[in-house]
Amino acid sequence: MTMTRRDFLTASATLAVAPALGANAWGAPLPREADIVVIGAGAAGIAAARRIMAANRKVIVVEAAGQIGGRCLTDTATFDVPFDRGARWMHNPDTNPMITLGRNAGLDVYPAPLGQKIRIGRRNARAGETEEFLAALVRANRAIDDASRGRTDVSCASVLPKDLGDWAGTVEFMLGANATGKDLKEISVIDKARAQERNAAIACRQGMGTLIAKLGEQIPLSLSTPASRIAWSGRDVTVETPAGKIAARAAIVTVSSNVLTAGNIKFTPDIPKRQLDAAAKLSLGSYDHIVLQLPRNPLGLSHDDIIIEQSASTRTALLFANMGSSALCSIDVAGSFGRDLSAQGEPAMIAFAVEWLTKLFGSEATSAIRKSSATRWNAAPFALGAMSVAAPGGQP
Repeated sequence: MTMTRRDFLTASATLAVAPALGANAWGAPLPREADIVVIGAGAAGIAAARRIMAANRKVIVVEAAGQIGGRCLTDTATFDVPFDRGARWMHNPDTNPMITLGRNAGLDVYPAPLGQKIRIGRRNARAGETEEFLAALVRANRAIDDASRGRTDVSCASVLPKDLGDWAGTVEFMLGANATGKDLKEISVIDKARAQERNAAIACRQGMGTLIAKLGEQIPLSLSTPASRIAWSGRDVTVETPAGKIAARAAIVTVSSNVLTAGNIKFTPDIPKRQLDAAAKLSLGSYDHIVLQLPRNPLGLSHDDIIIEQSASTRTALLFANMGSSALCSIDVAGSFGRDLSAQGEPAMIAFAVEWLTKLFGSEATSAIRKSSATRWNAAPFALGAMSVAAPGGQP
């Protein structure tokens, strides 16, 4: 039995984007002054710079990495077809400006297919079993919503119904690790309840990173230029980089909460403790893609099919098969299990993906793997993780 993406991906994991480009792709000379300096060329930094330019102010974006996009990256080199190493979906097409911007940029932005399946061992779940899972998912969501109206911001795990039975691990994976990069015990019930519902999934055939790169084409941007210190004691600010200092009226800092709390950028004076504590309570979860090239569709799945399994624990994954009608299949791992697996390195990640697919589809399905690759966002020095969510007690 298939489900609508709204039923199935209650809050599918999402980031934002960018293509693999050389360090001098934009080539903007570093100015000595600007109205505003934007730190970071991810989706937020590019959006800020576009707004500043529209207001006829002088802006420069400095990016520590060698490509635009920050935590978001479309890889076109590894498999000779685009795949997003970070985010892959946009949501809420009626209100999401990214979708209109993508189409206006001439990119192929299209609704993702609606069908998803659940595996129980080596077979698909029957209609009644799928209904049991959906009922368990609804009950878990209702418990979290009810708890969010209480006086205490507790963890999502602490309020789950105790009788979810065989679906407990799958429900925890879908609502926790897969949706936010964190296990439910690490997530605030208020933050979870207040998260915007994602009512549709929209993809970009050229890659989400390509979309962000298009939006950044006209922006003055200096790649491989990390901000090392921001002095903000007077009316103006000074941003220090290895290429020199920039004097500006203001700086907009769009680095991840983990990079901010790691102290990779120094501030003079220090950032107030209240702000740093807030960033720490919005730390990044773990979410990675293990991508296998499987020619001739040995799994027997349709393009862009999404598969999960009935699991007794959160040691599980989500399969995104035949991405964009290609031979690429992504096995997504997340939460504490994904973090531990990523820390073991790419070979261990690929070994798990092969083991997991073999369990669900048989060894003949994985014998045809031609090429593989895995992301490790926690080890990326300018990211240090995936998406953020508030810890219990941290939503306020």
